[in-house]
Amino acid sequence: MSAPRDPWSDPATPTEPGPGYTGPPPTLPPPTPYGAPPYGVPPYGVPPYGYGPPPYGWSGPWGTAPFPGGPVPPRAGRRPGQVVGAAVLSFVQAVLVLIASLYVWFFASLAQMAIEESPTAAPTQAYEFAREGGVLSIVQVVSVVLLVAAGILALSRRDRVAWLALLTAHGVQLVLTAYWWAQLTDLLGPAAATEDVGGVIAVFSLFFAAAPVVALGLVLFGGGRHWFTAPQG
Repeated sequence: MSAPRDPWSDPATPTEPGPGYTGPPPTLPPPTPYGAPPYGVPPYGVPPYGYGPPPYGWSGPWGTAPFPGGPVPPRAGRRPGQVVGAAVLSFVQAVLVLIASLYVWFFASLAQMAIEESPTAAPTQAYEFAREGGVLSIVQVVSVVLLVAAGILALSRRDRVAWLALLTAHGVQLVLTAYWWAQLTDLLGPAAATEDVGGVIAVFSLFFAAAPVVALGLVLFGGGRHWFTAPQG
């Protein structure tokens, strides 16, 4: 008598799968057809936000621009570089004029001392410089205050008051530069007509006129003017 045959060991005996068996669990995404984009990436030419302009505030998958390598749009209401440059030039010019004012006051004091020691021997130029030097030093200090105030207004306000303050402050500097050029030419007399002395006076005048001219150009045209004169709201 033979032992009963085990159906699991007989290849001829059909086997039945266990209840509820549906095959191995899925572990990988379905295969991507040839030519299709990878899983999770939108098709070529279709932006992830759909067709049309991107929604407000969308910064793209890289967090900078809507498309990689594209320009980042400027912030609305950001102060343009022309205005910042004009304000910085105001502060630079204020420092230069303040130093020049101290020199003017110093030399005017020396001229006044020379006149007091020998009134008859002092030249006419000494009298003129002593008389005008003190007044000019005070005027230049006032112009320094105006330059600093204009620079602060340009960095803190956006209205015609700040714009006019910049124009006035740098316009006064051009007037003072022209006045000093005329005064130095008159004080030096025939020596100012020579090439060396005349060149020094010209360089001196251009040195103090450069910053005001550039600052006026920055706020009189383009984005600098538009920042102050454009209607708000």
